Amino acid sequence: MSNLYDKAYEQSMNDPDGFWGDVAEDCHWYKKWDKVLDDSNKPFYRWFTGAETNTCYNAVDLHVDNGIGDQDAIIYDSPVTDTIKKYTYSELKDIVSKFAGVLKSKGVEKGDRVVIYMPMIPQAVFAMLACARIGAVHSVVFGGFAANELATRIDDAKPKVIVSASCGIEVKKVIKYKPLLDKAIELSTFKPDACILFQRPQEKASMIDGRDFDWDDEMAAASPADCVPVKATDPLYILYTSGTTGQPKGVVRDNGGHMVALKWTMSAIYGVKQGDVYWAASDIGWVVGHSYIVYGPLFKGCTTIVFEGKPVGTPDASVFWRIISQHKVNTLFTAPTAFRAIKREDPQAKLMADFDLSCFNYLFLAGERLDPDTLFWAEKCLKIPVIDHWWQTETGWAIAANCVGLHSFDIKPGSPTKAAPGWNMAVLGDDGHPIRPGEIGAIVAKLPLPPGTLPTLWQNDERYKETYLNEFPGYYETADAGFIDEDGYVFVMARTDDIINVAGHRLSTGGMEEVIAEHPDVAECAVMGVDDKLKGQIPLGMMVLNAGVNRKHEDVVKEVITSIRNKIGPVAAFKTAVVVKRLPKTRSGKILRGTMRSIADQKEYKVPATIDDYSILDEIKESLGTIGYGSKA
Repeated sequence: MSNLYDKAYEQSMNDPDGFWGDVAEDCHWYKKWDKVLDDSNKPFYRWFTGAETNTCYNAVDLHVDNGIGDQDAIIYDSPVTDTIKKYTYSELKDIVSKFAGVLKSKGVEKGDRVVIYMPMIPQAVFAMLACARIGAVHSVVFGGFAANELATRIDDAKPKVIVSASCGIEVKKVIKYKPLLDKAIELSTFKPDACILFQRPQEKASMIDGRDFDWDDEMAAASPADCVPVKATDPLYILYTSGTTGQPKGVVRDNGGHMVALKWTMSAIYGVKQGDVYWAASDIGWVVGHSYIVYGPLFKGCTTIVFEGKPVGTPDASVFWRIISQHKVNTLFTAPTAFRAIKREDPQAKLMADFDLSCFNYLFLAGERLDPDTLFWAEKCLKIPVIDHWWQTETGWAIAANCVGLHSFDIKPGSPTKAAPGWNMAVLGDDGHPIRPGEIGAIVAKLPLPPGTLPTLWQNDERYKETYLNEFPGYYETADAGFIDEDGYVFVMARTDDIINVAGHRLSTGGMEEVIAEHPDVAECAVMGVDDKLKGQIPLGMMVLNAGVNRKHEDVVKEVITSIRNKIGPVAAFKTAVVVKRLPKTRSGKILRGTMRSIADQKEYKVPATIDDYSILDEIKESLGTIGYGSKA
């Protein structure tokens, strides 16, 4: 007997116009579409052509007009500044319409770009919504990004205005933004007309006359601006993601398809309803922040949490439990690395006992592979569904997920369950042909992609085709490797360049990481393939141990090697591992396996702009040097 998921998936494959057309009826349109799916210019598919809408109206004003203006829209919780502040939908409308007026006073019009370079404060959300309100295109750059990286994005987006803050706060350290902003503008070829700066009490930034304007002063003098109708196919935002060439890719999101898809996912995938409290513990600089701190929850009429802090250290590993309990969070979405950090600091979850989590229904994890050990630990401690799902900056929402609002499937550890409605997935071999269930290959999605995904890259159609479409014609290349089993469950094992070839055997580093993570003393780990003259590549493991583990490191290494030999087999050739204090990661929590591989192989590498702490790389060099790889630097 079919369930709601099966029915939705089948219709989305066989009748995408009917499926997404029905879903779109839940949104507000000034003008309905001429076509749901426009395939007249393949491979540049467009959704809801001819329609007019406004993203800000659907996220804010619509709820006020529908009578829930007194409901909380945003809860700002900042343990680093000891601040909690709430904004109702009515208050949000007033603030956003005023800041939209500020932007208009600086000459920003429909189609102009605005760069937002801010920490996790409500003003960042206000600025994003204000851009959407007047049809401007926002490009959020993670606060504290290096000046040269910000300059690259300024030159590509060509913003009329930049919105920033005087500082960000990393645990207890104040990061001054203004010197970075000034340097970026100095380095960039393109110069903005104006900068609007929100002065935080922790740091008073100096201002440049004629270019820089104070947020509070401008707001006090501003006239509110109304929502401007835009085409469904007009760009809403540009979000830059790192490119292998060093030139970041500007992922474009449109207004119509984005709104339709995200509002639908809130109930279909995450199982939430209007009035629920939804928390995505991420940053507005990443795609998760765009989709599920700002737009998705507000489209649905939820209360969204804006969290300025860390899973540990602000003040300790109990902060997630405190926020869930205090604000009655129904659904939390974060990265597995956050839970590994909590598990490392509090392996027995003793701190959880101090909080009432009865409101908590679901934990969703994404952003990197969810190892079964972390999954089991979270399930054991929380006693609620813990759901892995898989998506990318480019896709904007989940490719594969256990869609609990439609039907809750049994969980298979290591799998984000099945392809979400709208996603026609396949696994291809090197020859571009589909391979059998259970065999590892390149995971791809058949075109057209569903609404809400990237229609192209900012002003670079050719790079869009080259990066995502040319390798497997007719398909979007995810650059992830894995397999789909006989039941249709997707298993994402590694990035395609993390599949290693050991003496002719294609092996997944993700499978080895699963085995290592099962060891009771291991908090987190990474495996990468390093060069070997005999076998081509061999796996090298890096492990971080749980807090309080005082055993000899070589004993843990021996046990891990034995486990991989027993569970994967001698073919893995896993003979080398090292214990490190910490693993290098991006600020969004992704482990820099490629960088560590380059260090081990003594190859040149570009230090990613998103790295959390550059000093970790020196620690990695030293640790690898003790086992004969890289240098002791």
